[in-house]
Amino acid sequence: MNSRLEDPASGTGAMPFHEALRAAIAASGLSLDRIQDRLSRRGTPVAPATLSSWQSGRYQPERQRSLAALAVLEDVLRLPPGALTGLLGPPRPRGRWLPPDGHHPDLARAWSDHHDLTAALGALDTRWDDSLTRLSCHNRVDVDADRRVRSLTSRRVLRAEADGADRWIAVYRLDTPGPGPLPRFRLAAPARLGTVLEMPEEGLVAAELLFDSPLSRGETVIVDYTVEHRDQRPYSQRAETTIHVPMREHLLEVRFAKECLPRTCYSFRTNGLDHRPRTGRPREHRLRVDASGSVHAVALGAGPCRVGIRWVWG
Repeated sequence: MNSRLEDPASGTGAMPFHEALRAAIAASGLSLDRIQDRLSRRGTPVAPATLSSWQSGRYQPERQRSLAALAVLEDVLRLPPGALTGLLGPPRPRGRWLPPDGHHPDLARAWSDHHDLTAALGALDTRWDDSLTRLSCHNRVDVDADRRVRSLTSRRVLRAEADGADRWIAVYRLDTPGPGPLPRFRLAAPARLGTVLEMPEEGLVAAELLFDSPLSRGETVIVDYTVEHRDQRPYSQRAETTIHVPMREHLLEVRFAKECLPRTCYSFRTNGLDHRPRTGRPREHRLRVDASGSVHAVALGAGPCRVGIRWVWG
């Protein structure tokens, strides 16, 4: 049940949150772009698309930074403190494979190893990240005869836990940032490429992978893409996947050129997202290279964590 507020002075009346917000925005005479500008000037940026989803009822502010922005928004719209915040219902379920307490790092924190990437990733529409349940993912890394990673091919199955999800955010980071072009994304139909964000100093590239149409709650989608290197990279010795929201099934495969196989391979899985966990090195398991020159590691119910394979050249 939605909370309701009766406050004639606020102009919102007895309304659920999204209706009260829509009425307050209409009464203010401000466009969503102007509201965004005022929020940004006060250090709490919110994209117009997010404001639109709030007032349509498809999504409500729940994260700490969204709630902070909502408090500022009340002032921007000249509402009493708590006039909108008090109307929020309980947090919505995010997926069947989240931990019992529902706590996990957001996308920016998951990839902010050295610098805070919150502002940078704000250029992408990440609002659907929490509402897409990760059912399965198969990542395949191809290593050539020169011992260099040439590409990553990813195929994943996602399920929408709310109406409206229309994109997946893919992020790829180089082991060793350096000069030269960052890798590029190549998508399989019917997905389309949206905004692409490049951060050369971080060796990181992120992109919006747009679905052919918005999903309804409970609907699933298959996302296929390849990340291709466009220049010669240093010798590779590991492949790793960052899982910041729990995933039912994750398969990581590394395929080596048959003329240049590694001496040994090991799989690993960390207990969190820190590259240097306080408990020491993650546990490793030795892998056998099969007749096709491939090794793989499977992680079930994984995350938040890092799952990877490292190898030693002869």
